[in-house]
Amino acid sequence: MLSYERIVVKTCACISLSGGQGKSTVAFFTALLLAKQSQRVLVIDCDPQANLTFYLNHEVQPQEPTLLEVLTGQVTTEDGIYQTRYDNLFLIPADRGLFKVSEYLSSSGTGAFILKLRLKAVAKVFDYVLIDVQPSRSQICLTGVGASDWVLIPVETNVKGLNSLVDTLSFLEEQAALAAFTGKILGIVPFRDRWIGRSQSLESKQNIEAMREFASSIPLLPSILESEQFKRALRQGQLLSEIGYPDLEYPFEQIALKLACS
Repeated sequence: MLSYERIVVKTCACISLSGGQGKSTVAFFTALLLAKQSQRVLVIDCDPQANLTFYLNHEVQPQEPTLLEVLTGQVTTEDGIYQTRYDNLFLIPADRGLFKVSEYLSSSGTGAFILKLRLKAVAKVFDYVLIDVQPSRSQICLTGVGASDWVLIPVETNVKGLNSLVDTLSFLEEQAALAAFTGKILGIVPFRDRWIGRSQSLESKQNIEAMREFASSIPLLPSILESEQFKRALRQGQLLSEIGYPDLEYPFEQIALKLACS
């Protein structure tokens, strides 16, 4: 049973309304880094693709509660939380069945707030809650964003990424106008920033500059470089520093620092 008490929990969602923008990557490495810093971290896989559940090496068993059962109230929030193989890191997993929750959320009349309400039961247990949100304008996405004090927007450094940024910011503005999103944007995280030797590719440079101009006052955080080492670290379930690439870990260190100071 979870009994370790905290006074304040910081909840942050990773959101981009196109796939392949780096949400799960950002959530995984940031969560693992915070846990290694002795912070109590809960990660919530709010995406039926369940990439984050896979990265954390959790296999959902038959009859095992997931986020679906937590959101619909079939189990308590605590009963949907699992210890991962990492110290201080816990998971509410997802599987493909999470699609079924959309009808429940839309018919409840308070779908945007249900995850936020469910998390109140464990708010004093954790230092941080990180949510990997489904990349679509869905009820699942809305409840993940509605539960968050902060959001991170990972954006691939190409035209698809820019379009995703435009769509994501529009979605957040719409939800803020309806009071369904009451948090703030922690920053935009350029993803797969391509360098050739010591020279940044023209495509990456131009798209990051376009992000900066479009986002205006929203912080642009350090880029996540394009590297096969991220896939290697994910496969091994380790930090970049643990496989010999501490420089690649810098963006996640800055995200953790910014969260700590928020």
